[in-house]
Amino acid sequence: MRIIILVFLIALTISLSSTPWVRRFAFWAGFVDNPQQRKLHTRPMPLLGGLAIIAGAFLAVMLLFMVDLPQLQADSVRGALLASTVVALVGLLDDRYELPPRGKYVGLIIGFAILVFFDIRVKLPLPEIVNYLITFVWVIGISNAINFQDNMDGLSAGLSAVSASFIMLIASINGQFLVSGLAAAVLGGTLGFLRYNFKPAQIFMGDTGALFLGFLLAVMGLQLRFEDNVNFVTWMVPIFILGMPIFDMCLVVFSRLRRGVSPATAGKDHTSHRLVRLGFTQREAVLILYLVAGIFGMVALFITQADVLEGYAVGILSAGLGAAAIWWLDKRPEIRNATNLVPPQQES
Repeated sequence: MRIIILVFLIALTISLSSTPWVRRFAFWAGFVDNPQQRKLHTRPMPLLGGLAIIAGAFLAVMLLFMVDLPQLQADSVRGALLASTVVALVGLLDDRYELPPRGKYVGLIIGFAILVFFDIRVKLPLPEIVNYLITFVWVIGISNAINFQDNMDGLSAGLSAVSASFIMLIASINGQFLVSGLAAAVLGGTLGFLRYNFKPAQIFMGDTGALFLGFLLAVMGLQLRFEDNVNFVTWMVPIFILGMPIFDMCLVVFSRLRRGVSPATAGKDHTSHRLVRLGFTQREAVLILYLVAGIFGMVALFITQADVLEGYAVGILSAGLGAAAIWWLDKRPEIRNATNLVPPQQES
């Protein structure tokens, strides 16, 4: 456990100390997000904060390789990091040149192919082709879901930190040293960056950070194993751990399709924007979503020990509540048919 704490502290320290330098470099190199009608910030903001997160996480993970690891486990970590790096590089190009959506998907597909090469995938008692398909949908979906959360100061980094903390805890409980170490590195990297990204933000993580975090969190979710409680409900654990980003993506897709808008269209219609529209400040909205993410994580902890009946009862209840919340948020008079829900000058 001490080495896991050390991994966390190294990632935290590196991310915390390197973010100001990355901020200056982003301005110098032209990695800047300029204000637009669909965005909340009113002044040019440096991107590339994701580089500080990645630097902290990567250097901290190097400590894990100083431990005598089985070859299969070491290869799994290398595969996860290599795939996440490829995805981050595509995000870096997008931050600089604003790639079309298909450009990002090419990067995600390459990342998925790397996972397949290293045999990192869903391993349910289903036909292999189905397991590969579920893996593909999962990593692409979660990568986009985390990227979706990069819409308000501190939101994507904070939700990633909450998810990473529960992955670290659950992996530790189940004796998964490497998964716990990876999660500790991500947790430290995101918390260090969050010091400069929480409102009022001084820097954004950009697609470099959002795609890296989303992809790596998805991979860590795939790697969770439950040797003491192998049943047909533990597959829900990673879904609950990442429940808040998944909920928001479902809300946005449903709302945009209902309004005849492409789900790929950017807009201020995410859960965070809707909370602001209902009267909360931006900071309060972000903190509320942190809390909801924590509740999802606690449910995931319960599922790890639940039997089949308990697990599916909780799963069905949660799905019903989630669907009701989506319907309620999309039908509120204050936000009905609103494409841009928060004016750029909205202050906390």
